[in-house]
Amino acid sequence: MENSEIIKLYWARNEQAVEETKKKYGIWLTGLAINIVKSHEDAEECVNDTYLAAWNSIPPNKPNYLFAYLARITRNFSYNLLNYHKADKRNALVVELSQELENCITSPRDETCVYESREIAKTISDFLRTLPKEQCAVFMRRYWYSDSIALISNQFNMSESKVKSMLFRIRNKLKNYLKKEGISL
Repeated sequence: MENSEIIKLYWARNEQAVEETKKKYGIWLTGLAINIVKSHEDAEECVNDTYLAAWNSIPPNKPNYLFAYLARITRNFSYNLLNYHKADKRNALVVELSQELENCITSPRDETCVYESREIAKTISDFLRTLPKEQCAVFMRRYWYSDSIALISNQFNMSESKVKSMLFRIRNKLKNYLKKEGISL
């Protein structure tokens, strides 16, 4: 079923919308959640919460890209659950990913940073559009889907060292791009 048809079902408040969402994106959303929370049961909880959140937010929202919309919700639930379970000790993967990007992107600390965060997100999206498809895909697999270097290496049929150096170069390009766009680090 096409995304537009699924969204129409949500707008019509037809419960079939959730079933069609599960059929089309359930495996992808579960994989995304597992990459973050590292537990099948917790991932299922996050994905089920995603379906409920989609039901409650469509309408009034009408996402242009349904999978991106659902993936963002799943990521948020997954990271919130991870933070809840690991309040005293942070997940090593989250720390690693945060450290890799911390020199490129500052984190918002107060309400005045919310606008700046949106501008940074838009600028990063613009930057990603300048990258060759393979580099963009590797960057997204690492920092959006939280895939391991080994998994990315297998997916793209390249050595782990090549993946690491590619990500290092992309992060440096991103840092320079943000500076050029006037985003202070």
